[in-house]
Amino acid sequence: MISRKTLAAEKNRQKTHNCAQAVFCTYCDLCGLDPKTAEDAAGAFGMGMGNMDGTCGSLVGAGMVIGLVSKDRNLARKRMKQVMDRFKERNGATQCRQLKGVDTGIALRECPDCVADAAEFLEEILQEIVP
Repeated sequence: MISRKTLAAEKNRQKTHNCAQAVFCTYCDLCGLDPKTAEDAAGAFGMGMGNMDGTCGSLVGAGMVIGLVSKDRNLARKRMKQVMDRFKERNGATQCRQLKGVDTGIALRECPDCVADAAEFLEEILQEIVP
């Protein structure tokens, strides 16, 4: 698979897609979805789950792809845990609020970089589950 992580990051950097949309829309063809449907499905997850109070939207987008591609709840959970662990190891957090440094004033990672990281880790998982 040719890496799409730069494409995903650019969608977010150019502000045409929120973080969840950038990841989900970049891989929506693997899920059997058209870009507009994917964009609508991920639209509520910009600024993470619960508007910065929960998981980074780029991870939510990756999870949506994993679930739709694997079609196996247990496998999807296991693979998503791997993505979350790798993301946290690299960035120090998985919560949008912490990544953006809302409470500390010190951002751990910028959104396009979070998107690139989530896409990178998603691609590693997809290599294992896409025939």
